[in-house]
Parts: sequence; C-alpha cells; structure tokens
Amino acid sequence: MFLMGIFKIKREFKPAGDQPKAIRELLDGLKKGLRYQTLLGVTGSGKTFTVANVIDKIGKPTLVIAHNKTLAAQLAQEYREFFPNNAVHYFVSYYDYYQPEAYMPVTDTYIEKEAMINEEIERLRHASTQALLTRKDVIIVASVSCIYGLGNPEEYEKVNLKLEFAQYISRSDLIRDLINIHFTRTNSDVNPGTFRALGNTVEIMPVSERMIYRIEIDNERIQKIQKIDDVSRAVLKELQVFYLFPAKHFITADDSAKRALTSIKLELEERLEELKRAGKLLEAERLKRRTSYDLAMIREVGYTNGIENYSRHFSGKSAGEAPYTLLDYFPKKPDGSPNFLTIIDESHVTVPQIGGMYAGDKSRKDVLIEHGFRLPSARDNRPLRFEEFEERIGQVIFTSATPSKYEKEHSEQIIEQVIRPTGLVDPEVSVKPIQSRGTYKGQILDFIVEAEKAIEKGGRVIATTLTKKMAEDLSEFLKDKNIKARYLHSEIKTLERIEILTDFRRGEFDCLVGVNLLREGLDLPEVTLIGILDADKEGFLRSDTSLIQIIGRAARNVEGRVILYADIVTGSMERAIGETSRRRTLQTAHNKSHGITPKTIIKKIKDITDTLEREHRSAVNLLLETDEKFFTKSPKKLIKNKKKEMEEAVRDLDFESAAILRDEIKALEGRL
Repeated sequence: MFLMGIFKIKREFKPAGDQPKAIRELLDGLKKGLRYQTLLGVTGSGKTFTVANVIDKIGKPTLVIAHNKTLAAQLAQEYREFFPNNAVHYFVSYYDYYQPEAYMPVTDTYIEKEAMINEEIERLRHASTQALLTRKDVIIVASVSCIYGLGNPEEYEKVNLKLEFAQYISRSDLIRDLINIHFTRTNSDVNPGTFRALGNTVEIMPVSERMIYRIEIDNERIQKIQKIDDVSRAVLKELQVFYLFPAKHFITADDSAKRALTSIKLELEERLEELKRAGKLLEAERLKRRTSYDLAMIREVGYTNGIENYSRHFSGKSAGEAPYTLLDYFPKKPDGSPNFLTIIDESHVTVPQIGGMYAGDKSRKDVLIEHGFRLPSARDNRPLRFEEFEERIGQVIFTSATPSKYEKEHSEQIIEQVIRPTGLVDPEVSVKPIQSRGTYKGQILDFIVEAEKAIEKGGRVIATTLTKKMAEDLSEFLKDKNIKARYLHSEIKTLERIEILTDFRRGEFDCLVGVNLLREGLDLPEVTLIGILDADKEGFLRSDTSLIQIIGRAARNVEGRVILYADIVTGSMERAIGETSRRRTLQTAHNKSHGITPKTIIKKIKDITDTLEREHRSAVNLLLETDEKFFTKSPKKLIKNKKKEMEEAVRDLDFESAAILRDEIKALEGRL
C-alpha cells in the first residue's frame, strides 16, 4: 500500500448561517464514533458545501452515493471544484445499454442478455479503484452500481506491476507480465488496456488514463520510464517508478480457473439430478446444453457470455456469501471494519433504491433457475442485500431536506441546517379550497386575484399543476386574464428553459406555470407567491417531501408566501405545513436574537443563466466525454439508448436529468 496526500478544500467564502454548527456537530459525531447521522438541511442552506468541509477536516476516503448516473455526474463536478488537487472520481455502471437475461414462462419467451459496455466509464471505474488502493485523499461519487459485483480487491492489488528505473527485466519478461495482467498487445495505436513493443521500447496505456508510459530497456535493464501525451507525443515527465494495475477488475489465477471448472461441473450434475427427480426433463436438457457450452468456452478461450453467473465458483466464495463490490476497495481498520466515510445524497430517494436492488435481481434469477436457463449459483451474481450494505459502509451521513423514516430511526443524531447564511426564513403557508363556495370563485380565480396583488408590488408568481396539459391550459387562461404567463415543463429544450427563467426574472412576464419546479426555482429571488393547485391529490408531486421542497422555492424573498389549494387537508399537507412552520419559528427566533434583518437575495439577472448553464453544461460534457468511445463505434445505437434513458427520466419526473440527457443527445446528433 502506498498512500499519499490529505484533503485541501478550495472555498471562495466561509461557512455561514447554520453551516459552522452543522460542520462542528457532524465532526464531533464522527469523532465520537457515531455510526449514523443525518444532515437535515433546508433548501438553499448549502448542504454539499457543509459536507465538503466535513470531508476536508475528517481526512478519510469518502464514498458519496447518488440515486442516478446524471446526478452523480453533477455531484462529481461539484466536489472536483471543492477539491481540485485531490482524487475525486466518478463510479457508475459501465453499461450504455443493458437488457438483463430473463425468461417469461407465460409466453415461453427467453430474452438473452444484451449489453454495451462504455469503455470510457470503464476507464473511470478503474481510476476509482486504483485511487482507493494508492491514495488516502479520495472521494468516489457513485451510483448504486457500487453495490454490484466487482473483482477481488486483494487479487487486483496483488498482481499490480511495479516498474523502476534501473530494474533488471528483459523485454520478453515485461511483455509476458503485461499479458498476465490482461493487457492486450497491439501493432497499431495504443488505447487503454493495450501495449505496443517496438524494438527495446514498450509503450503502455493504463486502463485508467489516456497517457502513454514508455519503457526503454537495454541490456535487460530499464533505462527510462517516460510519461507521454498520447496526442502530441510530448514527454511530460521522467519517472523513477511506475505502478501498473490489471486491465480487468476480475483477476483469476490459473489454479482458480481449474477449480472453478470442476466446481461448475459438479453443481451441474447435482442440479440435473434434482430436475430429473422433479420430472423437469425439458429444463434438465436445456440446462445441460447451455452449461456444457459455457464450460467449453471457458476452457478454450477463458470467457463466455454471462460468465458473471459463475462468479461464485471463480471467487471461491460460499453459496449465499456476499460478492466483492466497490465497498471492499475502501480501507479497513486492523479489526476488518470499514475505515471510510459514506455520504448518502438525497437519502430519502437513495436509501429505498439501494434496498430494492436485491429483491428485483433475485426474482428474475429465480425464474431463470427454475426453468433450466441457469444454475442455482447464478443467484450469487447479485447486488448486496441491504443488511450487507450496512455492514460495509462504516460511518454514514445522510443528507436530505426531507429525510425518510429509515434515516430518522437509525440516526444517532439529526443535525438541522435550518438557518440560511442569508437569514431568510421559510415562507408563510395558507390553505384555500379548490371548489367555489358562495362568493369564493375556486382555486383558479382566487389564484389570479392573489397573483395580481403580488405582481402589483413588483413580485413574480409561480403556479404548480399536476400535468403538462394543465400547465399549458392555465398559462393560456392567465394570458386571457391579462396576466403575462408562460409554462415550463420537460419537453421544453434546456436552452429555452434557461431563457424562460431569465425572462421571468427580468419581468418580461410575471407568472411561471409548471409541473415539477423543484429545481428550476432554486435561484428565483423575485418570487413572492407560489400557488400549489390541487394540493390534496396524494401522490409523488403532492407528497409531504415534494410539498416541503416546493414551499422552499419561496424562501428567497422576504415577501415569500405559499397557498395550498385543497378541499381536504391530507396527511402530507399537514406534515409539510407543520415542518415549514417549525422551521420558520426557529429562523425567526435566530434572526431576532442576533439582530438579523432578512433581506431578499439580490442576484444579478445573468447569474441564473451563468449558474444553470455552467452546472448543466459541466454535467453534459462529462457524459459526452464518457460516451465518446462508444459513439465512434455505434453512434445511432448510442443515441437510441440515450433517448430511452431520457424517456425513463421523464416518466420518473426527474426532469433535470432528462434535460441533461436531451442536450447530450442534441450534441451527439449534431455530429452524425
């Protein structure tokens, strides 16, 4: 092990509001050995900045888990800005497209696994694991891919190749060593995971980076180790020592492969007997044919499609034992317990997602096993069970504005970040009926009256609806009533979305109508009124979590207030109103005791375009970078898969991810 470096945060401003207290209390909790803590931070309180300061002070390798690839890309970008001189890496599934193997008994349909591996993401995954094994100042931002099977870290580290200046090694021995760690020899351009031998010079490109390392050998001794730019071929650095990790995460010694083949054959014989005793002759014949083919392929070429289903036999693990995952690459204490920090971002979404992975995988595998497509050991090629995940993550900080039951029950302390650095308080919330009663004309006409009052005072207004159609119709109706309005939803292109938001701030129009404006409202300090229509319609868009987050959009202006239109007060509404009121009370008391007069955030109009465009563009660029290699091979297929991802994001109401994917698609299509 060769560790180096500590964290050094780059910050343009000091912690303020509740941030200093939150940082101090989180650090105290970590030092006391608390296993679980929750940072309950209101919208606009700077949770990521707080966590970055904790990472800086605690000095441990850190895993940050986000609930999808796109959000992980955004977080990775943020942490890279906070820690430009440290190892911040991005670890997500390397599949651009993945159709898992499945069988549908009702229609007797077998779906073969189909997958396309993104080589750039595979490079980033290797960079993550190598950083964990060689450095201490590491932050890995990952999706739930971190709980899926990966190679044995001990084998991976054990076979790394160490090359030193003046080391005795022949050219042929170096070539043999490279092949043994799964590097491929080439006579053309050197790519990640390949090498080229020209005379006494061997050029190698590690799988984790796009740099060439040139090894010059003379008289069976290394004369030079040079780091070279792969495009310009300029020598960047002369090295004294060079560590090279395997080109694959799954490393298997020859004796392990022989043992695996024997073990698979034995399991096959036992399973065939079981199926025959149960009268499942078709299933037995199918299993025998498929497994015999796989065994022959592994024996002859060392690989077969679906080899991961035999991973238990290769790793030597027992039936039911947890697979190796990214978590096993993080450092451990002498007693074997985890010695790193885990941050679970947006934990109210991420924790349930982690918990649901195992059950879905097992259900699919059970059907394949029952019908003779796979051996029972295929079940061990799986994600971690939730309890196995808990055992492997050490100390945890959950971050959320709306933590769920799990976080609340497990956290030994919940640290609130309620006081914003600006002193702004959560808005006042009132409830009005949807239906007309007597002189009351119903939610739409009442909202128009309230909107006119806010607009007359120079404020801006937001209305949130349940569907895109409602947003469009309401926007037109408001225009008929002489209110300048526009609608915003997922089908509007991102650049147009930014223009709409900027025009809204400038006062080009006064009312913005949308479906899910949780993100778009982040930097709209001119907003003084939000009307939440049909607030009593229980569901994702009107859950207590969503309501609290929407209400937070009005917290940028001292005049901010929110109206919930509902005929009954649902449980979600009651909880959201109660929580907002509690926060408002704390914020008001703090301001009074410290003599703080809240002031509306004064933000230059261009800031919104700069911030949104910068964040958005950095995420798009990261995705484009990771997809570049695959685009050159199969551009149309990549675009098709990206469109499918975008549609899934829209279905999940994750409009920000959808917008990022849409812009990536636009950039890719422009290159066809």
